[in-house]
Amino acid sequence: MIKILLLIAIGFVVWALFRSYLRSLNKPPVASRDSVVEDMVKCAHCGVNLPRSEAIYSSGELYCSPEHQKLGKK
Repeated sequence: MIKILLLIAIGFVVWALFRSYLRSLNKPPVASRDSVVEDMVKCAHCGVNLPRSEAIYSSGELYCSPEHQKLGKK
């Protein structure tokens, strides 16, 4: 009886390891996540940091919003 329980336990461990391996195959590689990093810039009016793609460029300065663009550099 103990041998049967031991075989069932070993089978369960093998099954769990195999299932975990299959799940790891579906995950995207870690290196691809790092390629999305973007430069951060500072608003010329309030000094808040934001991604360059969200900044508004005007008169050689970067701003975080149209309101700060209208107010200009501090």
